[in-house]
Amino acid sequence: MNTPRLPWFPIALVLVALIAAAWPPLTQALMYDRALVAQGELWRLVTASLVHLTWGHTVLNLSGLLLVWLLFGPALGQRAWLLTWLTSAVLLGGLLFFLHPEVQRYVGLSGVLHGLFVSGALASLPRDRRWAFVLLLAVAAKLVYEQLLGPLPGSEASAGGPVLVEAHLYGALGGIPVGLWGAWRHRQSRD
Repeated sequence: MNTPRLPWFPIALVLVALIAAAWPPLTQALMYDRALVAQGELWRLVTASLVHLTWGHTVLNLSGLLLVWLLFGPALGQRAWLLTWLTSAVLLGGLLFFLHPEVQRYVGLSGVLHGLFVSGALASLPRDRRWAFVLLLAVAAKLVYEQLLGPLPGSEASAGGPVLVEAHLYGALGGIPVGLWGAWRHRQSRD
């Protein structure tokens, strides 16, 4: 009997987010803080995607994580989840640091969620081309809207603070390589 594997990585993200929400010193230790990154605390470029502004922000992002898992969990697989999270978080943190000196602090999973969504949709292309394409168009439209007009209405109130739409774009870009790799692997296994 083939027992399904427990989705350890999304569960780990949930646990860290909940612990940090309950214990603010952890949020302070992991958040993106430009001055501290400049002093050598480079882990903050990645760990900022684990912590949130408020409980509401945490619940909102974890709900998004559940949605992405339900849509794309099997398409990505455990290793791809981890790789996508890493590429999205590193790209997001690095680009914030080098391109946005005005951003002094940042927290939240939403940028990486965009990366996981894009990665999952790309990896799903060989299995369900139409549905994956529709989802990719939808996320692209959202990203274009945000870049031109700012955060979606109500998103800042839901998050409990300002929404950094550049984080969504950079996270989404970070999901592209792993998603393309997943699509390529699926096509190779069918050939």
